[in-house]
Amino acid sequence: MQSSNSYPIGTPGEPWGDVEKATWLARAGIKRSYREEVLDKLESLGTRFERLQYGALSYDAARYPLLALKTLGWDSNKPTILITGGVHGYETSGVQGAIKFLDTQAENYAEHFNILVAPCVSPWGYETINRWNPNAVDPNRSFYAQSPAEESAALMRLVASLECDILAHIDLHETTDSDEQEFRPALAARDGQDYVADTVPDGFYLVGDSENPQPAFQEAIIAAVSAVTHIAPADAAGKIIGEPLSQPGVINYPVKTLGLCSSLTHCTYGTTTEVYPDSPRVSERECNDAQVAAITGALDYILSQASQNERLA
Repeated sequence: MQSSNSYPIGTPGEPWGDVEKATWLARAGIKRSYREEVLDKLESLGTRFERLQYGALSYDAARYPLLALKTLGWDSNKPTILITGGVHGYETSGVQGAIKFLDTQAENYAEHFNILVAPCVSPWGYETINRWNPNAVDPNRSFYAQSPAEESAALMRLVASLECDILAHIDLHETTDSDEQEFRPALAARDGQDYVADTVPDGFYLVGDSENPQPAFQEAIIAAVSAVTHIAPADAAGKIIGEPLSQPGVINYPVKTLGLCSSLTHCTYGTTTEVYPDSPRVSERECNDAQVAAITGALDYILSQASQNERLA
């Protein structure tokens, strides 16, 4: 793999200061509408769900309200499921897949689960198609106390306000060609490091928690998604994005150490999905459907485990 320090902002080997961050921010611009593509769709769901506004981004509070939807009939006797999308705003199917799940599948599972869906955690990132927020902070590395990302802090407050345990958390993401073309080179430049090129996996994969891997749970999700899109193979070194496979289509990260969104609860079942929308083998619809399949595969697995436990009781 080749290394480089040729990103157009900053001085090689020196972390960015305020001037470099301002230069980076000046390059960002609105490329799509959070109102039209997210808020209007959530409003169209009407009375089918309970709507929660759990904050608004200070960059433009009127433009960027933070919304989540809950299934009706919330019951403390039912297990609670958390679904998040758009923590990285540029990862489109995470947002649209979460909304499609709400529209097509969530009510089918409401008898068994309380379900909370925060479909677009980073709306500024969604509109500008960015991984970071305007302060050049990655929300998906900011899920810890005194978070530097208001997107992450708001979601943590929302989850804490539920005052209940979360059984499962499915965090919806994508890995795109722009990761290697823009976002990872920018990250290296921001931190004063050389950028080391990698390859983008062609296909869907999961990131589990190395401290709580739940391999059977991950396997069930991979099986469900494989009916919709192809699963990413390992590269020539037997890895995906530099990590060894723990099982087909799955790598594990220390999610709490890294401050990832999937670490914000103490759930039994947790996973992060990664769809590859730039593959010539998939369409936008199939990417959204893969996210929906990941969620339903996870929920079906949990229901099957509950049924088996009842039979054994």
